[in-house]
Amino acid sequence: MSTVIDGADNLVRPRELAAQLAAGGRVDLALAELRKLEQQGLREEAAAGFEALARAWAQGSQLLRAIVACKELLRLEPQHTRTQAFIANLYARYPVQPPEGAAEQVSAELELLPEREDPVAVPLFSMLCRDAFVALLEAVEVRTYASGQPVMREGDPGASMFFMVEGRGEVWRLLEGKGPQEGPALEGAVFGEMALITEGPRLCTVMPSVSSVVLELTRARMAEASQKHPLVERVVQAFCRKRAADNLLRTHPIFSPLRLEQRRALAREFQLQRVPAGTTLLTAGAMGDALYLLLRGRCTPYHVHPDGQETPYPVLREGDVFGEISLLMDKPVTAMVRADVPCVLLRLERSSFERHIFSQPGMRDALLKIGTERLQRTARMLGDR
Repeated sequence: MSTVIDGADNLVRPRELAAQLAAGGRVDLALAELRKLEQQGLREEAAAGFEALARAWAQGSQLLRAIVACKELLRLEPQHTRTQAFIANLYARYPVQPPEGAAEQVSAELELLPEREDPVAVPLFSMLCRDAFVALLEAVEVRTYASGQPVMREGDPGASMFFMVEGRGEVWRLLEGKGPQEGPALEGAVFGEMALITEGPRLCTVMPSVSSVVLELTRARMAEASQKHPLVERVVQAFCRKRAADNLLRTHPIFSPLRLEQRRALAREFQLQRVPAGTTLLTAGAMGDALYLLLRGRCTPYHVHPDGQETPYPVLREGDVFGEISLLMDKPVTAMVRADVPCVLLRLERSSFERHIFSQPGMRDALLKIGTERLQRTARMLGDR
């Protein structure tokens, strides 16, 4: 599609053009066509087209596309406010900032949103009040990537998260020298979010397989928005916790027998915890008080000998779970676990574990079997030393 200008009377009206582009659904083509108007000196017409496009996509349940169009509009008209307000009225959960005591309600409601993001419910936007929604919309930046141009690289410092508006990205990770391991493709996904709540290197590479459009939110821009709207940071932290907990509950054998609604109820019980280097998380000989999922950092478990000597086990890295054997077997912890560096973890209290897990028919026997097998593996490992 192209804009035809033989004279003023033949100019394709911006709203008509925007409607046609919105119907086609291609963000990159839509932006390119309206930018042609800007390049031809028709700045006001281009702005009107971006506004119409943003409203059409917003009303068509395509929130991320609407935000991209709105960002283009703000580039042309920085003082513009009505389109941000229009989108916020459609998608923001609250008309005004919830009171401080409503943080738990916000977190609980977040758990009810779909496990996979969709254009209608994008948690970091749709759980906000209107003013915070607008602040977050203005904080994100539009990025375009060609096929084969990495959005982020494993090992690089992480300082932002991304929303895949349009396109497809392949996830690659180098695992302990085994070479690239291909992960699931990202279409319409949110990724890199842990970088907003903790510093550390990227854990994977995301490589677009087709031309892609993303929205990027940096830690600095989030902090700026959160100064005026604390709900932004609360929702980001709740979202990160939920994503990590959901992944653990889907993949770990302890939780595989649980139904979806049971996993969602249990996910609400996990809490984010930050600890400095040197913190002892589990004490050998004491009853374990929690299950841990390591999100950031590195921990080492140690076998403590009667004479006080410590024999290290293999290092625990990001994504590893520990503390579950004591909970499963209702026995004292067999190894001390200490944080080697500052760490961020998800913590599930013993009481929550017992309430949600052992109350399920047949779960206790299945979990005791898992715990016994792990204890046997630990005993064999010690025997080999």
